Amino acid sequence: MRRSGVVLLGFLALLFVGCAKKKAEKQASEDDQLIREYLTDNGLTATKTESGLYYIVNVQGTGAPCNENSDVRVAYTGYYLDGNLFDQSSPEGIEFNLQNVIKGWTEGIPYFKEGGSGVLLIPSALAYGSDPPGGIRANAVMVFEVELLEVL
Repeated sequence: MRRSGVVLLGFLALLFVGCAKKKAEKQASEDDQLIREYLTDNGLTATKTESGLYYIVNVQGTGAPCNENSDVRVAYTGYYLDGNLFDQSSPEGIEFNLQNVIKGWTEGIPYFKEGGSGVLLIPSALAYGSDPPGGIRANAVMVFEVELLEVL
């Protein structure tokens, strides 16, 4: 009896993991479709990374490069694909370490050098996913216009 209970728990755990993986894959596919439609509708061309992040470099920048562990100062505007603004920095930007932000920023900001600017189109799994902080939509694709002001 004890062994069958362990086997049942193991089976249920595998079932749960399998369902969660399928749900995540479905969400990633939906996000990718939404991003591609947004790019087409707005006449934009972006580069897609292996993780599903899309980025557009408007100005590469000529200053210092950064990496996923850098401290940076970034000015940004964040909005949803429907154009609704959800966050914005001051023109002076905000300072942070790239390990302390959403995965889409950790990956995307290093595509720019200091003085660079562009757009990050971030699928929900690289943003806030299905359990976002207050005021942010669940499973939302996010668009950020960013300017890397300084690598600290």
